[in-house]
Amino acid sequence: MAERELLTVPIGTAAAASEVYSGVARMAGVLWCSRVRANPGRRADTAVVVVHPSSNFLGHYALGAWAERGVDAVAMTTRYLGNDSVLLLENCVLDIASVVGHLRAEGYEKVVLVGNSGGGGLVALYQEQARNATITSAPYGGGPDLTKAHLPPADALVMLMAHPGRANLLVEWLDPAVRDEDDPFDRDPELDMFAAHNGPPYGEEWLARYREAQRARNERITDAVVARLDALTERAGGRVTDLPIRIHATCADPRNVDLSIDPSDRAPGTLWGEPYEANLRPTTLGHLTSLRSWLSQWSIRTSNGDGPARLATVDVPVHVIYGTADQACFPSHARQLYEAVPHDNKTLTAVEGGRHYLNGQPELTAVMADALIGWIGKVL
Repeated sequence: MAERELLTVPIGTAAAASEVYSGVARMAGVLWCSRVRANPGRRADTAVVVVHPSSNFLGHYALGAWAERGVDAVAMTTRYLGNDSVLLLENCVLDIASVVGHLRAEGYEKVVLVGNSGGGGLVALYQEQARNATITSAPYGGGPDLTKAHLPPADALVMLMAHPGRANLLVEWLDPAVRDEDDPFDRDPELDMFAAHNGPPYGEEWLARYREAQRARNERITDAVVARLDALTERAGGRVTDLPIRIHATCADPRNVDLSIDPSDRAPGTLWGEPYEANLRPTTLGHLTSLRSWLSQWSIRTSNGDGPARLATVDVPVHVIYGTADQACFPSHARQLYEAVPHDNKTLTAVEGGRHYLNGQPELTAVMADALIGWIGKVL
């Protein structure tokens, strides 16, 4: 595989001490990216940029495969690399703008944004705001005014093994059996997907109540967060402030054990292992966050990261690529993103047998790369 080079992009607006844990990252004032060139020492016409709100994509598995097919492949990070506890999606938009602007200045004729996994909703948000910025702050204030930012639009979007958005996903994963936010073992037995009397398989009526209760829990957490922020703001004399919070039991999607729901080629289980343990494990999504970050990325009511909603005005070509064996991003997610695109210059591609990050599936990485780069050649 071609050699990866480190690409440093100045952050357009410096990360504050309250946003980034690492003092080195703050003082460096850069976004770290890696690039694999189609032709060493020479710039290709097109740059393909893969992004996630917080994951470390510097070693992204597809860079070499994309570059072999004639594009310069770039994996970017945001200021929240490896730590999404205080993440604001609105700041991630600024970080994407820094990278796209940098690549434009280097001379790339075309820039394609690839939202991988949680990056799907983010690139949809970015492109929408790049065309017509309307967001003046993060939810509850304290975030950037995107209407005053330079947001160079991309030429095309790819949703790669992507879900509709972080809040959209979490509302499908939250465990509604939790009655006490301080005690995940205080549970409603009638809403407990791990209680044998409920399933699997799960009945349609029970599943409808479960989904309704998941959303209700997300709304209750949002209500509590807003009330806490109101109290903090009053105590602080109107100053922007924040506090850490923890959310128990965030990986309880019945699809993980009942394969008849949203059927696909996936195996039972989650990306983090056995479902009951994954539900309580701190490394699953949304466990550790802050009040303001909850509103920006996890609240179904207030988050700006709803991918289908953001795609509704996008006018560039869109390609939705999903794996049929993905345990986290399901066929219905791909259809939601695809159907939200308002024009006909869109493509939906299934990678048969593909898992979430095509881990251990190099032959399918090639299939995905052929589909993605071949599509770029047709639409741009």
